Amino acid sequence: MSVKLSSKGQLVIPKSIRETLGLKKGTRFYVQIVEGRIILEPEAKKEATSPIDVLYGKYADTDLLADLEEEHRQELQNDTPLRS
Repeated sequence: MSVKLSSKGQLVIPKSIRETLGLKKGTRFYVQIVEGRIILEPEAKKEATSPIDVLYGKYADTDLLADLEEEHRQELQNDTPLRS
């Protein structure tokens, strides 16, 4: 597959290759020259270092407050006062 170097020194990695390798916008690469060839290797993804990083965006489409309120309503309905 042939690609062309732009006047700014940029190459476009074909979509089929990006999809195959799972490359996304912002992916960083390690670049090296080996025997006259340019080698591009995606840098290893950093593991999340905190629970916040792990959960970030996971519940974006969830209304957690409404879920908690409903759970609380159910608890109040199921609670019966203790009588002696």
